[in-house]
Amino acid sequence: MSDSQVSAGTQVVVSSESGLTQEITSGPFQLRADEPVEVGGSGLGPSPYELLLASLGACTSMTLRLYANRKGWNLERITVRLRHFRVHARDCVDCESKRTFIDRIEREITVSGNLTDEQKARLQVIAESCPVHRTLTSGSDIRTSLV
Repeated sequence: MSDSQVSAGTQVVVSSESGLTQEITSGPFQLRADEPVEVGGSGLGPSPYELLLASLGACTSMTLRLYANRKGWNLERITVRLRHFRVHARDCVDCESKRTFIDRIEREITVSGNLTDEQKARLQVIAESCPVHRTLTSGSDIRTSLV
């Protein structure tokens, strides 16, 4: 996609007066990010990595819900548990990166409802198609300007 084909995209504004507490505005919504007290924050909100995990979890659950609804499946509840780790590359047998560490996210999805084993297996495949998952695994072109 060329620059002339880029969609309007999503806009989020993050600001801070002092310290690590960040005020986040997304359309009409307000939320806060911070770091835990033990690392210098005020503990007033989730950390940036916790927000990243929340984005992946929410997108995963929404993607599964939309898919199951479209198929008419009896999917009652979806729970997505996520954990983020930094893993030293030398400990990672299948790592090809030259970096000394990789970021690893473990995602555990629990579903309930009257679902067959085949439907559950399909939902696991569909989770890989969640847009945030695809963004995280494909890499992003981040362009920064200081104004």
